[in-house]
Amino acid sequence: MRLSPLLTDLYELTMMQGYFLNDRNPRVVFDMFFRRQPFHGGFSLFAGLDDLLDGITGLSFSQDELEYLDSLKLFRREFLELLADFRFQGDIYSVEEGTPVFPNEPLIRVHGGLLETQLVESVLLTIINFQSLIATKASRILLASHGGNIVEFGLRRAQGVDGALSAARAAYIGGASATSNTLAGKLYGLPVRGTMAHSWVMAFDNELESFERYAELYPDMSVLLIDTYDTLGSGLANAIRVGRILKAKGKRLGVRLDSGDLEYLSKRVRRELDEAGLNDATIFVSNELDEEIIHELVTAGSPIDGWGVGTQLVTGGSEAAFSGVYKLVAKEENGEMIPTIKISNNPEKSTTPGIKQLYRYYDAQGTPLGDLLALEEENHPKDGPVVFHHPLYEERSFTLRDYAERRPLLTQVVRAGRRISPREQLPAVRERAIELVHHLDETYKRLLNPHIYKVSLSHRLKELKLSMLHSDHR
Repeated sequence: MRLSPLLTDLYELTMMQGYFLNDRNPRVVFDMFFRRQPFHGGFSLFAGLDDLLDGITGLSFSQDELEYLDSLKLFRREFLELLADFRFQGDIYSVEEGTPVFPNEPLIRVHGGLLETQLVESVLLTIINFQSLIATKASRILLASHGGNIVEFGLRRAQGVDGALSAARAAYIGGASATSNTLAGKLYGLPVRGTMAHSWVMAFDNELESFERYAELYPDMSVLLIDTYDTLGSGLANAIRVGRILKAKGKRLGVRLDSGDLEYLSKRVRRELDEAGLNDATIFVSNELDEEIIHELVTAGSPIDGWGVGTQLVTGGSEAAFSGVYKLVAKEENGEMIPTIKISNNPEKSTTPGIKQLYRYYDAQGTPLGDLLALEEENHPKDGPVVFHHPLYEERSFTLRDYAERRPLLTQVVRAGRRISPREQLPAVRERAIELVHHLDETYKRLLNPHIYKVSLSHRLKELKLSMLHSDHR
């Protein structure tokens, strides 16, 4: 899918023209990071990388797009001629898609000329922020269900067509097993699943006939919606009649609950299905589910086999947006890369300067112990005690001694405008995400009041940041 370079904020283009007309296009480095965990959670999942890399490495201006920019009466002819030949020629470093990530650490590093790195800011943030938000939500839902069967049901509630497609992709990375979105299934190779609507039941002369016709057509995927008229009366009774027919054919019944008290109903339905000899029949539920509701149902022992999660998953529910930002951290002066810093009256919004690598430390079981930001050129030891300095408070630090492994998380994925990392199959990304979340300490996975994961600075990086904070940059 082609990504238009006009999918950017206007000021990116006006700044690009300003740099161009002022002959100011030094080599620079930008970091993409986020400021706080969504959902008051203990971790986030990084998602959207493959879509982003395909988009950035394919950016070019069509004649129609150049004519539109010309019509705005903002851009000079020589700048539009520059855009006509535009291709991204920079380098990109990134953590792997599906990696659990934490605030204030670089997830993506973009190297290149100032003009090209400025242009990609908006598209980078819109792709990574949205998909990371939804992947994180899906992971929380999967944890709440204790690894249950989650189907993304949110197409009709998503924020537009692209929102629906991106959400389906990200939800799958986070742990959904399938989507109801057929186009997302085609584009991304996702498993697609579906049941029936109340309109199917209402379209026939009676409920039993609607169930029978559906089971005849789809004997291998008969999930019958039993709450159109009377869930525990006609709905369940008619489903049991059809379920016995399916069982005689070696097939299995499924029923879906889409309203009412799901704990009470699922327990009653399970009991009656078992009494009818349909012990292998499954119960699938939907109706404005989120991780808190699912957690309560699982804790109460509700016999639910699958969860259809729509609105609260594909929109982010209570969280409107992921807090990712894109900040300049280094620029070229006299042939040398010089660190830069943004200083704020809010200390947490001051950036960490310089070209950095992100290291993650693990215990012998593969559980992450903490992340350390260090300058890329630091000769950082792979073993021995490591001092972690707090990113905001000068006097706070701790020494990590008992660790088994240290891994750098930022690897190069684009060189001179070309992808050097192959596009990954989504099942592999999903598997990695689930496995990495599994290895997180349980305290970071709590839905309420999770432990805060340590993201710290090396001694050299701390000293650099302090010296720049106290310098006069006006």
